[in-house]
Amino acid sequence: MSGAIARRRILRLLAGAPLLAASGGLATAAESKRIAGLIAKAKGSPKIADRIDLISRGLFGAKYVADTLIGGPKQPEKFVVYDDAFDCVTYCEIVLAAALAGDMPGFESALRQIRYHNGEVAWRERNHYFSDWCARNIENKICGPVAIDTVPIVKSSNLVPELGKQQWTLDVIPQAKLLENAAVLQTGDILGFISRRANLDYAHTGFIAFGKNNGELLLRHASSTRLRVMEQPLAPFLAANRTEYVTVVRPQERPAA
Repeated sequence: MSGAIARRRILRLLAGAPLLAASGGLATAAESKRIAGLIAKAKGSPKIADRIDLISRGLFGAKYVADTLIGGPKQPEKFVVYDDAFDCVTYCEIVLAAALAGDMPGFESALRQIRYHNGEVAWRERNHYFSDWCARNIENKICGPVAIDTVPIVKSSNLVPELGKQQWTLDVIPQAKLLENAAVLQTGDILGFISRRANLDYAHTGFIAFGKNNGELLLRHASSTRLRVMEQPLAPFLAANRTEYVTVVRPQERPAA
């Protein structure tokens, strides 16, 4: 696999969209007026769930684009921020970092911690696999696990040859148990869909949300089939994708400085 490996290729949901080149969406963290505006709007909300709700809705309609991260085993890693184009993981990262931050410097710091092991911007420290993304963001206390009748399964992958074969034991939730226990879930919980493929850990990720009028359980995500950031009912999505297992992590409030 080439040095341009990025999360969405690893998750292997085919986007049918070209690599973003010069759409105007690439910016330094400090330059993104869209993100700065969303942080400012959400800043008054005391709960991280409410801030995630506002910020994630504020990005509805943004394009789904794969392979936006820059770097490789022999190519310097660049810390990039897109505010108008996302894959499923970068959408979650941008929203979570913005919800944790009070300003743009705080956003940049949070995004580094979320995207990279120990916040070190280097290709080998990037969370290439979503299993590592979850484990490391629980370890650094940005997220906490949500356990609902979990069962252990073992997943492995060698889709990033330069990192060698990876193996994880994951505590997963059967999809029926997830739907039966919707009352346990909160807006902003991050839902990971375990892949049915033998050589892949996760197939997709997005945020839990609830319908404003009827409380219906929703998935808010960057959709590789609809090619945009959107929300849709979760139960039909699980059925259509024949999802057997999921995991849930919950963003945590940062202690006051």
